[in-house]
Amino acid sequence: MMFAVRWPDGAERAYYSPSLVVADRLETGREYAVDDFVARCRESLTIASDRVRAKYGFPCSRAAGSLSGIERDAAGFAGGSVTVTGFRY
Repeated sequence: MMFAVRWPDGAERAYYSPSLVVADRLETGREYAVDDFVARCRESLTIASDRVRAKYGFPCSRAAGSLSGIERDAAGFAGGSVTVTGFRY
């Protein structure tokens, strides 16, 4: 699944998760403080990657790439909020 967000500067980005677990921790249209958003994504993408590892014997590199991108994108903001703009299944 893909989930799309709008960062505090208005930039829109989409990220990948191999599991729907992200949709359990984020809501479309809701704003999250940047730190809270990153923490929720870290938890969700770790769970998702662990599910891939349990099924296939290796973690999901795309989930790790999404988390890396989220952390990199978040590093530019000392505050502000991230808005979840949608999910694509």
